[in-house]
Amino acid sequence: MAWILLLVLIMALLLLRQSLVLVLAVATAYVHLFIANSKIEFLIQDFWFTVDREVLLSIPLFMLAGNIMSRGSIAQRLIGFMQAFTSSLPGGLGIACVLSCAAFAAINGSSIVTMLAIGSIMYPALISRGYSKSYALGSIASAGTLGIIIPPSIPLILYGIMTERDISKLFLAGIGPGLLLTFMFAAYAITANWNSQRTPFSVAVAVKSFFEGGFALALPFIMIGGIYTGWFSPTESAAVALAYALFIEFFLHRDDSAPPAPKGLGPLRQVMYYMGTRQMKPSTLLAVILETTKLLATLLPLLCIAGSLNTILDHSGIPKQMVAALTGSIENRWVLMFGINVLLLIVGCLMDVGSAVLILAPLLEPLAVAKGFDPLHFGIIMIANLEIGYLTPPVGLNLIVAMAAFKESFVTICKAVVPFIIIMLIWLVIVCVYPPLSLFLLTK
Repeated sequence: MAWILLLVLIMALLLLRQSLVLVLAVATAYVHLFIANSKIEFLIQDFWFTVDREVLLSIPLFMLAGNIMSRGSIAQRLIGFMQAFTSSLPGGLGIACVLSCAAFAAINGSSIVTMLAIGSIMYPALISRGYSKSYALGSIASAGTLGIIIPPSIPLILYGIMTERDISKLFLAGIGPGLLLTFMFAAYAITANWNSQRTPFSVAVAVKSFFEGGFALALPFIMIGGIYTGWFSPTESAAVALAYALFIEFFLHRDDSAPPAPKGLGPLRQVMYYMGTRQMKPSTLLAVILETTKLLATLLPLLCIAGSLNTILDHSGIPKQMVAALTGSIENRWVLMFGINVLLLIVGCLMDVGSAVLILAPLLEPLAVAKGFDPLHFGIIMIANLEIGYLTPPVGLNLIVAMAAFKESFVTICKAVVPFIIIMLIWLVIVCVYPPLSLFLLTK
C-alpha cells in the first residue's frame, strides 16, 4: 500500500508540473518515513555523505574548463587544424566537424558545450560550402553527443559516483566506443557528401594550422595519457584541463584582430594592453565562472537527493530483492539486456542524462552484474543508450539547444538527426555485443 501511495504522489507532482528536484525530494522523504521507518534528519546526513567526495570536484572543474574553451579560441583553432587535413577528402568539412567535436569533447566532458562551441563556427561554414541544411544540422547536433562518451565525461563521473566504480577505468572504457562512433559519423560524412567542394591539400596551411592549434590539440593526449599511466586521477585531470585552458587563453592565444601595442607605454600599461589582446579577457572569465556556477547549482541538489534515495533503498535491501526477482524470472542474459536497452532508450526520450544516471544506475547495474555483464562495460552501455536520448524528442537536449542556437524549427532538426540516430543504434548494438571494444584498455 505504501508503494502505491508513493506512485500516486509522484504522478500528482508530475501532473502539477513540479521540478524533478522537488519530486525526488518528496519521494525520498516519503521512503525514509513510511517505507524504511527511518528519520527525516538522516536525509540531510545522506546529503553530506553524497557530496563529501573528492571526485565531485572534477565536475565543476571540467564544466568551467569547457566553458572557458568554448568562449576562447581553442574550438576555432581545433577546427582550423582538422580542416587543413580533411579539406581534400569527399565531405571533408563534414569530417572536420566530426573530428573537431571528438577532440573538443575530449577536453571538456559536456555534449551541450561541445555542440555550441563547434556548431557556432561549423554551421555557417558547412552551409556556405554547399552542404545541405539537413546534413549540417544533423551532423552538429549528433557529433555533439560525443561529449558524453569520449572521456572525460560528466555522466561517466556521475555513474562512477552512484555505483562506486573506478572513474579512471570508466574513462578508459569509453575511449573505444567513442572512437568507433567518431569513425562511423566520419564515414557517413563521406558517403552523404561525396560530391561536395574540395580544397587541395596544402602543406603550408597544414603546418600553420598545426602551430596555431597544436597547444589545444595536445590537451586530450595529456589528460587521457595522464589518467592511463596513473600520473593523475580524474579530479586532478580536471584541474590540469582548467589550468591548461587558462594558460592557453590568457598567455598564448592572441586575438588576431587586435592592433599592435602603441609605442611608449609603461610596463604596467604594456601588461594591461597585452591582457586586452587575449581572446579570453578577465571580464569574460568572470561571466564564465558565474555561468558555470548556475549550471552547477542545478546539478548538485539533484545529486544529493539521488544519493540519499540510493542509500536508503540499499539499506532496506530493495535493490537486492529486485535483482533476485528479475534474475529468477528472466533466465537469458541477453533478453534482460534487451529489456534494459529498451527501458533506457525510452528514459532518454523523457529525462536528461544526468538525472537518468543518478536514478537508474544504482538499480540497473546490479541486474546486469548478476547476469554476468562486466560493470564497467555496462556503464558504457548505459551512457551509450542515454547518449541517443540527446537526439530523441520530446526532451532531447541537443535538439532543443540546436533549435535555439540555429533558429530552426524543432521538426526540421528532428528530421535532420534521423540518419544519425540509425547510425547510433547500430553502434549501440556493437557496443553491447562486443565487450572488448570497451575493455581492451583495461586488460593490461
